[in-house]
Amino acid sequence: MKIIGLGIAGLGRIGKIHFKNVDTFCENAKVVALSNLSVNNIEWINSNKKTINIYKRFDQMVNDKDVDAVIISSPTPFHSEQIKIALDAGKAIFCEKPIDLSLEKVIQVNELVNKSRIPFMVGYNRRYDPNILKIKKDLESGVIGTMQILKITSRDPFPPDIDYMKKSGGLFLDMSIHDFDMACYLSQQKVKKVYSTGSVFGNKEIKEIGDIDTAVTTITFENGSIATIDNSRKANYGYDQRVEVFGSLGMSISQNQLSNNNIIANNKGIHYSKPLGFFLERYSQSYISIMNEFINCLINKKEISCGIKAGLDSLKIALAAKKSLNENRVVDFDEIK
Repeated sequence: MKIIGLGIAGLGRIGKIHFKNVDTFCENAKVVALSNLSVNNIEWINSNKKTINIYKRFDQMVNDKDVDAVIISSPTPFHSEQIKIALDAGKAIFCEKPIDLSLEKVIQVNELVNKSRIPFMVGYNRRYDPNILKIKKDLESGVIGTMQILKITSRDPFPPDIDYMKKSGGLFLDMSIHDFDMACYLSQQKVKKVYSTGSVFGNKEIKEIGDIDTAVTTITFENGSIATIDNSRKANYGYDQRVEVFGSLGMSISQNQLSNNNIIANNKGIHYSKPLGFFLERYSQSYISIMNEFINCLINKKEISCGIKAGLDSLKIALAAKKSLNENRVVDFDEIK
């Protein structure tokens, strides 16, 4: 069976996860080239005793004859340009979210990807979490009937640093966008309206840069079903990730994954462990699964389900949420274009 040669652009937290997962869990793929690395990245590669072609520029890497596909995990402002370069070189693409902060650029990329018919996957790994897959199965099997209400809770244990937040596009485009994709994935419905409200309860510098650390977003779908998504940059009790789908015949719930299953019961009450770590720990299996799915689609020439449309739809919801917050009103989804 063919071994897919991968080139990775950027070795931040997510880039390193993909690198390690391909190296350890993807038997039909190999990282053969890297680009857009910092000095620390190069030291990290050397410390892991990996012999890999390292390029200063992305366009140099995609022209490596051993590179069949690229993983774009560089900072978001580089994504759209790197996608265009990879498409011109005829290389399959796995791109981390968001594709870009600009709707105009993502629409342009969407047209180019569709025209080229080159395989393209967006890194919405949570779709591949075993718990989310079980909810999806419960919906598709009809065991809980037709979805009426979707509730998503996503709260981080601590916020990123201010310098990162300044460049991230804000809470909706950086954090909530995963949950917006989840809402689309589980509902399989077109969005009709979006309403968001939010505040700053933590670091006041967040407000000074025009961002928020807490938000609730309501999405109304065309069939009348409703999704409510609550986000916080800081939950003192840990990484809170819960999803509930209420349907016409019942409900399906994904609870928090705990650091251990031990329970302490005494005269002060019953005590459970805190939720598991942060996203790299909580969603470790999903990062492995999505990369294996990408490789499998390339080898077997299968259609990629989490493609460019997923990236476009989630960005449009994030921009609608941002507009709703800024203008304090319900936003019709058709306004975002």
